[in-house]
Amino acid sequence: MGGQEIHGANAITAAQLLRPEDIPEFITSLFPRDPLTTFISGNMLQVVMTAAIIGMALMMTPPEQRKPLLDLLSSVQAACMVIVGWVLRFAPVAVFGLLAHITARVGISALIGTGAYVATVLPGLIVLFLVYLAIVVLIARRDVRTFLHAIREVVLLAFSTSSSAAVMPLSFSTAEHKLKVRASVARFVIPLGTTINMGGTALYQGVATLFLAQAFQVDIGFFGMLLVVVIATGAAIGSPGTPGVGIVILATILNSVGIPPAGIAIILGVDRLLDMCRTAVNVTGDLVACATIEQLFMGPVELAEEHLGKVPTPAMPSSEPKPRSDNKPSDS
Repeated sequence: MGGQEIHGANAITAAQLLRPEDIPEFITSLFPRDPLTTFISGNMLQVVMTAAIIGMALMMTPPEQRKPLLDLLSSVQAACMVIVGWVLRFAPVAVFGLLAHITARVGISALIGTGAYVATVLPGLIVLFLVYLAIVVLIARRDVRTFLHAIREVVLLAFSTSSSAAVMPLSFSTAEHKLKVRASVARFVIPLGTTINMGGTALYQGVATLFLAQAFQVDIGFFGMLLVVVIATGAAIGSPGTPGVGIVILATILNSVGIPPAGIAIILGVDRLLDMCRTAVNVTGDLVACATIEQLFMGPVELAEEHLGKVPTPAMPSSEPKPRSDNKPSDS
């Protein structure tokens, strides 16, 4: 009874938060009043807005002044990743215990529900993958079979490691040598895509949130679904490309819409498989972006290589020999 009362309170909170007449107030609440309080409270949307504002401010700050803060933030992130790694070492044992407890208390229906969750996420990732291939054909103007053959090693490595950052060197090599993308494009798009191109992660987090909302009988409503999409997309942008981080970000998303974060235990047992699949989709999206930008903004590589070094510039004289004059200077 106590659990039902908690879930009912969460449902009322989520519904009241997202009524149409409260949308202006909700938009205003996206902007934090106190950044320190925002980080402590765990409001994911305000955390994203605070990080975006601080990031833009740092971009406008002289390099010598912003470098100490960037070094500090990098050290904090590295320490957090080490702690997450420690937690993930004990995750298999913890997941086994939690699933055994849930199955014994609820029954086999919990495992059936988890299977339905997996059967929802995987087709969604497949659809997103097909959208990327459609972009390859319609915009990048490339053959699908040739493209898939070129990126197969990167996709397999991403699937096995569950880390888009770990496959970045191979992504560079594939984009430059197999996809014939200029080095300047590949070395700009791939690191940027590793950070912000997290379409597969956003899809997974959105489906997971809706699944757990139904599991805990939390009625978030239509505007609650829109809120989940916005939060999942914003949280996926900037998430580290390391294994297991998506489940940590999911906990903050659940807290933002009134769903108990303890529900993550239900889906934690299948998260590794889904993490491998969504990482492969994310890396494919990065390479599709490279091919698309190369086609739209840079033009064919062969054309640039054909004229490379043949157009004289002020710093490079023309390679063609100058015509000799037949008029000899007259003796005066």
